[in-house]
Amino acid sequence: MPMTNVFGKMKWPEINKAATENRVVVIPAGTLEDHGLHLPVDTDVVIAEEVCRRLASELLSETILFPPIIFGYSPHHIDGPGVITIRWDTFIESTTQILSSLGYHGFRKVLIINGHGSNVPVLDIATRQANVENPDMQCAFTSWWSLKRVQDEVRDFRESKWTGHACEMETSAYLAIDPKNVDMTQCREEFNPNLSKHFWSDLAGQTPEGENYANPISLKEYWSTLCETGTMGDPSSATAEKGERMLLAATSELHEVIHELRARPHRPRKRHQNIDAQERNHKLFGEVPNFTTN
Repeated sequence: MPMTNVFGKMKWPEINKAATENRVVVIPAGTLEDHGLHLPVDTDVVIAEEVCRRLASELLSETILFPPIIFGYSPHHIDGPGVITIRWDTFIESTTQILSSLGYHGFRKVLIINGHGSNVPVLDIATRQANVENPDMQCAFTSWWSLKRVQDEVRDFRESKWTGHACEMETSAYLAIDPKNVDMTQCREEFNPNLSKHFWSDLAGQTPEGENYANPISLKEYWSTLCETGTMGDPSSATAEKGERMLLAATSELHEVIHELRARPHRPRKRHQNIDAQERNHKLFGEVPNFTTN
């Protein structure tokens, strides 16, 4: 049965109708960048898009599937062939304008599913910005690997000590989605040689049992200083079965997220300044102070 909630395939009367139905617009976000020698550069986009496609196909009357955000923020990966990166402010501005455009057409709830680690800070600002500029909207985001059920699955099946990039997790997901474009003969196991008690990272947010790791302090360095192939982890332990487990876990948890977001009430702002200040602010700025926006 064809999906009837794909934004790009809808006619404008259908879009007008959908906007009155309290649907959540679901947007995949990723980037194009090196993913080891064995995965395509579209890995982040493909995984996020598949999660969103599955979610939207199962919740036809509650969601709208939007085209993916393909170009992300990846300047620290630029030494890897195939990396396409845009400025952080370009990403924030363009994403905010996409969200505001959806609001203009009547949609009030948006959920972005992210597939690229360095999109996290800019998506955080973009969704905040959209909510500030459109006080009647509720724009949210999450990364597929940060969902609790995904992390529980990884904890159960993982064989690699660390996960990070083009790793057991991402490779498994791609194998479940499009195995013909994965070359497992080119897998290389690589780990950040500079991991320490406070400077470490793991895609699933987990550390090896029995080892003394504390707070993961964020430090983003040029990727080429940390590995040779763009891999961070052991992709040779990846399987399509593991990937399918993660995709099912992500989709099932996002069902609940969609239902919660649809049910979440809109609460009007409360201005607590005195009357004189409120009148002055409205005269100068209108509803949204221009010093809080770009």
